[in-house]
Amino acid sequence: MTSNQPGVHRDLVDIVKRHHDHEYRRPIAPHSQNAFAKLDRLVNVHGGPIVLDSGCGTSESSQHLARAYPQHLVIGIDKSSARLARSMQDRNLENLCLSRADCVDLWRLAAARQWPISHHFLLYPNPWPKAKHLQRRWHGHPVFGALTALGGILELRSNWKTYIAEFELALTTLGFASDGLKEYFACVPSSAFERKYQASGHDLYRLTAQLSI
Repeated sequence: MTSNQPGVHRDLVDIVKRHHDHEYRRPIAPHSQNAFAKLDRLVNVHGGPIVLDSGCGTSESSQHLARAYPQHLVIGIDKSSARLARSMQDRNLENLCLSRADCVDLWRLAAARQWPISHHFLLYPNPWPKAKHLQRRWHGHPVFGALTALGGILELRSNWKTYIAEFELALTTLGFASDGLKEYFACVPSSAFERKYQASGHDLYRLTAQLSI
């Protein structure tokens, strides 16, 4: 990972606190409202725990999770219709649902509805490695409060150590504990990114945190 930022961003804590103290008021996009309404009906019909795979891309990771959590409804979301269109979905996975939606919108709607999320996966999110782009990273974005409000066990993976370290600090700033930054090796890669990074010799990192109250 190439970045002009050598370590944790010096402004991170101030930014996380500022976002926490001010309600995020960006309007919800109509297409996100529609996507959420359809998903919410499925959640209600399922009536059980939810696994959320945010930024699922072509859904390889979502399918992996659907097999790992057969009693859960697994929801994979991505804002790119092109990536979702390349999904080779296993039609036998009846507990899997894919949806085009913006995480910034869907997280806020799902948190307000109090979806019963047991696990939330953020697998190799866009790191936005330039220092000036801190607020485009999930932990520096105004939606971070909604992300934590979703609850459940959050698992984050990245090939940029600083991203994990910043995320851990952001959680600590809001009073959430985590198991800390840990090196990670995928015996069976769950996505194309994970497979590519590992095959290229990248160091991989993981953090998990229990966000349920």
